[in-house]
Amino acid sequence: MTTRNYSPIDNLLINLDQAVRTVFGKPQVTERSNPAGGIDSPKLSAKETRHCAGLMRINHAGEVCAQALYQGQALTAKLPEVRASMERAAQEENDHLEWCEGRLTELGSQTSYLNPFWYIGSFAMGATAGLIGDKWSLGFVAETERQVVRHLDKHLTQLPEKDDKSKAILEQMKSDELRHATTALEAGAAELPGPVKKMMGITSKIMTKTTYRI
Repeated sequence: MTTRNYSPIDNLLINLDQAVRTVFGKPQVTERSNPAGGIDSPKLSAKETRHCAGLMRINHAGEVCAQALYQGQALTAKLPEVRASMERAAQEENDHLEWCEGRLTELGSQTSYLNPFWYIGSFAMGATAGLIGDKWSLGFVAETERQVVRHLDKHLTQLPEKDDKSKAILEQMKSDELRHATTALEAGAAELPGPVKKMMGITSKIMTKTTYRI
C-alpha cells in the first residue's frame, strides 16, 4: 500500500477542517467508548451543577488547546514517526473533547465561547515548537501534559463526591495525558527552560479563570 504525500495546500486544508471540527463541529474520535457511559447521572444541587459545568468547561477548553497544539506540531514536525505520534495523540484528545462536551450537555451547559481564541493561540505555539525542532516540540508536549495532569488532579478533588460520571471522564483523561507525556519523553523530549514552563503556567491560569464562566 502506498502512502500519499500531501502538498502544503492539502495540509493547510486538512488542518482547517480539523480546526472547524474541533471548535464548531464533531471531531473525529477513536474507537474508544465513553468511560462514563454506564454510570447513572447523580442528583446535584443548582450550585453543584454550575460548579461541575465550570470545571468540565475548563477541561473541554484544555482539550481544544491540546488538539490545536498537536495539530500545529504535526504540521511542522520533521521526523515521520514524531508526526505520526502527534496525530494519534490528537485523535485521542478528540475523545476527551467529545466526552467533556457530552457531560456539559447533561449538565445543561455549553462549551466555552472563547474556544476559537484558545485554538488559534495553541496552534501557533505548537507550529512554532515544531519549527524549532522535534526534541523541543516533544518537550513542549511533555510539559503541557504534566500541567494538564496537575489540573485534572485538582479538579478531581473539587468535584462533588457523588459525581462519578465526571470523575470517570477525568480519570481516563488523566491516564491518557500521563501516557502522552511518557511517550514524548521516550521519543527524546528536551527539558524546557524554567521561564518557558512558568509562562505556560501563567497562560494556563488565565485560561482556567476565564473559561470557568465564559
